[in-house]
Amino acid sequence: MRISFSFDAESRGAQGTGASRRLRNAGKVPAILYGARMQAEALSLEHYKLLAVIQDERFYSSIVQITVDGKAQPAIVKDVQMHPARHQIVHVDLQRVTESEPIRLHLPIHFKGEAASPGVKTQGGIVSHMITDVEVSCLPKDLPEFLELDLSSMNLNETKFLADVPLPEGVTIPHLAHRNPPVVSIHSPRAAEPEPVAAEAAAAAPAEGAPAAAPAAAAPAAEAKKGEEKAAPAKKEGGKK
Repeated sequence: MRISFSFDAESRGAQGTGASRRLRNAGKVPAILYGARMQAEALSLEHYKLLAVIQDERFYSSIVQITVDGKAQPAIVKDVQMHPARHQIVHVDLQRVTESEPIRLHLPIHFKGEAASPGVKTQGGIVSHMITDVEVSCLPKDLPEFLELDLSSMNLNETKFLADVPLPEGVTIPHLAHRNPPVVSIHSPRAAEPEPVAAEAAAAAPAEGAPAAAPAAAAPAAEAKKGEEKAAPAKKEGGKK
């Protein structure tokens, strides 16, 4: 069984919102350890040690060792809850691991050979990743750190599906027989569309050599002036008869 990370933990008796808040103020992280047909244990972990590894993808796809009161227990990380506004871990869920029972967890998919693929190198395509991790099932001894998909032979407008991802011996993808979604594809880049403002200006500009159009408001004004001149009565000169 491959162990990638190790942490010391302490049992915590008091539980609830107030107790968890006091733990966090003391630099601890509330955690729960469950599974393997054993009673769940409420634990506390060192916040600074967890904060140093939560950005490592292996932390979520490896077996970690939790030492509680001098007793080491292998486990996998099932959930890490973060504070919505601060860079702070709020809670961690851990599941016990036994050598004889299969485990389920998400593994990252690593893509290799993208730049060398004909679809990108000679055909000008763009790679789109639809799925970057997948849940697998296996015994702890068969757990890999990641899955790898080779794209070096892909051409333009080709797609690889979940069934195309090679699996190490002893590793399966649950429900793959009922659902085989696309994982990655190479497609043509979209043509750049003209700016709306520029397109409208080009349509409104007169053709070269054509006379400029009179302002729209000038014609109605001229017609109105002519109408006023026709409607005005002629003046009569006054005088004695």
